[in-house]
Amino acid sequence: MEKSLKSAEYARLMALLVATRQKAGIRQQALAKKLRKPQSFVAKYEGGERRLDVIEFIVIAEALGADPLRLLRRFVREGKQ
Repeated sequence: MEKSLKSAEYARLMALLVATRQKAGIRQQALAKKLRKPQSFVAKYEGGERRLDVIEFIVIAEALGADPLRLLRRFVREGKQ
């Protein structure tokens, strides 16, 4: 199994989070402020330099106004296509 940080699947998951953020009209800086993190935190996970755990994924999705379960279902569904 390939390390998840460098895998195509992980890149696809991060692309989904980036698209969700952009669709919500939220900049990295604004998201970081909601998360009480530096902007570099958002830049690093979006750029594939930092791995997210499931709790962080949930918190980020909710900060974007998205349902984390729906995002994960979409990720899984699109991966089967």
